[in-house]
Amino acid sequence: MSKPIKGLIAEALKEQYAQVDSVCVVDLTGMSVNSTEQLRSALREKSARLQVVRNSLARRAFVDGPLARLAQDLEGPCAFVTSTESIIDVAKLLVESCKEHASLSLKQAVLDGDPQLLTVAEMSKLRSRSEMLGEVALVISSPARSLAGCVGSPQSKIAGCLKAITEKAA
Repeated sequence: MSKPIKGLIAEALKEQYAQVDSVCVVDLTGMSVNSTEQLRSALREKSARLQVVRNSLARRAFVDGPLARLAQDLEGPCAFVTSTESIIDVAKLLVESCKEHASLSLKQAVLDGDPQLLTVAEMSKLRSRSEMLGEVALVISSPARSLAGCVGSPQSKIAGCLKAITEKAA
């Protein structure tokens, strides 16, 4: 590949990954075409995309971006998995897919442009945004439930006493 073509590809990748701040890196070496297509299909359901990029071009594209730290540690064949939704859900899917496809190997991951790299397995153990929102909603609604229980409790006791009195009278 000539230098001008590499430059054009690097610029296209730079534009493509400019807004991306979370990514998982995997190695597809040894996977059959059918297995790779199954993986891509499962990723599409999670609004994720798998793209194989040469490391040298990725290093050029990631310079001065949120994925710059990742570019320094790229070794061997790499494919990048990005998502428009939760990358943590995608990491969980990749860990599950690794059980089905033994030749799929998981590498590093970047979460929200954090300079500290994680492994994909570590990222899959984190809570996703939807899980965190569920916990926040539970914490917020817990005092309201307690208050409703306190308000309703005396009324139910009074109703129980009135019912017992009417049953004795009858």
